[in-house]
Parts: sequence; structure tokens; C-alpha cells
Amino acid sequence: MGNAWWNLTLRFLLELAALLGLGVASWGLSEGWWRWLLALASPLIAAALWGIFAVPDDPSRSGRAPVPVPGGVRLVLELIILLGGAAGFYVAGHAAAGLVMALLIALSYAFSLNRLGWLLRQ
Repeated sequence: MGNAWWNLTLRFLLELAALLGLGVASWGLSEGWWRWLLALASPLIAAALWGIFAVPDDPSRSGRAPVPVPGGVRLVLELIILLGGAAGFYVAGHAAAGLVMALLIALSYAFSLNRLGWLLRQ
């Protein structure tokens, strides 16, 4: 079920929410011109990492891997970015959004056990 349309849609929305959460946290935790720089840079860096570091032939992605990494590394990267976004909402004062996001991340991964197993075997 990891590649079911609804779970892929949920994962995509969680990825977007994570980028937003990182930007919101960067904005709220900084001041002055740093606020602008960090609020723009943190989501861009996270998106670049997400797109660059991949497991070759990952069926939930295009299959391309600009920088091939083992599945465990990819899984840790995903969790850092997704949970970082949820934590970003939480620390920026949007606790409900952060908690709901964390629950949806857990739900998505719970229905992606086949993908998790595949990642860990790579």
C-alpha cells in the first residue's frame, strides 16, 4: 500500500508541509535579515537534499538517483525532513499542526511497510 494513490498523495502533501514547517520555524526563530534568509534557505536546502539523495530504482520515485545512497540513509533523511517540519510547526507556536503532521507521517509510514522493508534491504 506504500504506492497506493492516496498514500503517495499524502506523502507529497507531507513533503510540502515539511518544507513549510521548516520555513515557519526559521522565520519564528530568527530576527532581522536572517529571518528572510533562513526562512527561504531552509526549505530550499531540504528540498534539494530530498531530490538529490535517493536510492537507485526506488519505485516510489522516478527511479533516478542523482546521488545514490543506501536505503537506510534515505530513510533517515526522509524522517529528519518530515519530522523536522512537524517540529518546526510545533516550536513556532502551531502545536496542533505539528502534532497532526506527526500523526499523518506515522500513518503514511505504517501503510508503507513494504517500502520500508525495501529501503532497509538496499
